[in-house]
Amino acid sequence: MTLPVALTIAGSDSSGGAGIQADLKTFAALGVYGASVITALTAQNTQGVSAIHPVPAAFVTAQIDAVFGDLDVRAVKIGMVAQRATIEAIAAALSRFTPPYVVLDPVMVASSGDRLLPSDAVAGLLDDLFPLAFLVTPNLPEAAALLGEPIAADAAAIGGQGRRLIAMGAQAVLIKGGHGQGAESIDYLFRGDEVIALSAPRLSTKNTHGSGCSLSSAIAAHLAKGETLEAAVRGAKAWITAAIAAADRIGIGHGHGPLHHFHRFY
Repeated sequence: MTLPVALTIAGSDSSGGAGIQADLKTFAALGVYGASVITALTAQNTQGVSAIHPVPAAFVTAQIDAVFGDLDVRAVKIGMVAQRATIEAIAAALSRFTPPYVVLDPVMVASSGDRLLPSDAVAGLLDDLFPLAFLVTPNLPEAAALLGEPIAADAAAIGGQGRRLIAMGAQAVLIKGGHGQGAESIDYLFRGDEVIALSAPRLSTKNTHGSGCSLSSAIAAHLAKGETLEAAVRGAKAWITAAIAAADRIGIGHGHGPLHHFHRFY
């Protein structure tokens, strides 16, 4: 038996709820072998981020070269990139290796409110990584920040922002609705002229640390298994909804705890 391989390129969360650790848990939960490239070390827990130590760009390149030099990577998830030099290194390496699928989660701010990407590096996401992305997965604040616009307040505004993000070079965009209002959490998938609304009940819990990381890595896992984009997004949303619903069962930390990645097993 050979497992499909997915690679996460992201930061390390010392508390295990987000970043590299959440991505690897997600891959494992969905039956995919996970490899990792660490872009930054963070000192954080469920209450916040106290320090960030970026990994030198040359060492990020060395990690990517090592993984692609040996493993048959079917999908790549990119999360926290930390700095402009790292973005450029990732873009150069992925342009050489051309993996079938790249899922870009434009991580800018942690759930705690701590900034994870300098403002001067945002242009690098747009210029260097968007053109390589099969799918970009911003939440509502991230979509607004990428466009330099106010946060979309309704479906029409979300639709406009999705189309403008597509015009910036990504093949598809998923604007996540977790930061919205109302009884339903609605994500919008934009692909060409097509828009698909994906709805799930909005869950009342503070334990959502790492949910954005985990959703994008779940999509990458489904793509690595050969699923279509729509099937991958639908499967990932169903899985993340169940993982958030089960988050209160595990009781980790005193702040915004992680979701339950292994809810299917215990």
